[in-house]
Amino acid sequence: MIKDELEYEVSKEWVEKFNKTLAAMERDEEAKRKDFLKWDAGRSAIQCHLDQLHDEIAEYERLINCDKSEPIEIVVENLNKLPDVLIKARISAKMSEKELAQMLGIEEQRIKEHEAKNYRYASFVELLDISFALGVEFKTAVMQVDFEQIEELKESAKKWHEQRIKRASKVS
Repeated sequence: MIKDELEYEVSKEWVEKFNKTLAAMERDEEAKRKDFLKWDAGRSAIQCHLDQLHDEIAEYERLINCDKSEPIEIVVENLNKLPDVLIKARISAKMSEKELAQMLGIEEQRIKEHEAKNYRYASFVELLDISFALGVEFKTAVMQVDFEQIEELKESAKKWHEQRIKRASKVS
């Protein structure tokens, strides 16, 4: 995800580099003939990165060019993506990290750290405060509980605990 103007410019530079690399690969008939599978795998890998960059650039441009008179929708697949929503909401509001910090009465560095670390160490209250300040609301919230995943995690945790006990008893 592109978070600021610098990342946006660097991403556009990488698009140019990848396009030049792909063009050079396409002209390299010898490499195609010598080992087509290797050539194709390399080309596919670069194309994959290029496609990802195009998607990220398009998303960033959508955010910076949105009409502030209309609400913007940001789709969230799961709660792990909430940090992306907060950053995208700030960008689309054309609000700097400093402005957001001032609204919240905290240091700008705190917002910068949160965004750099994708809100990993933000408290739940901080997330709520930032969401409120940015006008982020759930339009539709449908949560699904995956019981199969819960059972897999329980089994993994049980095995991990058993291994810890075995290691601890060996040390004793």
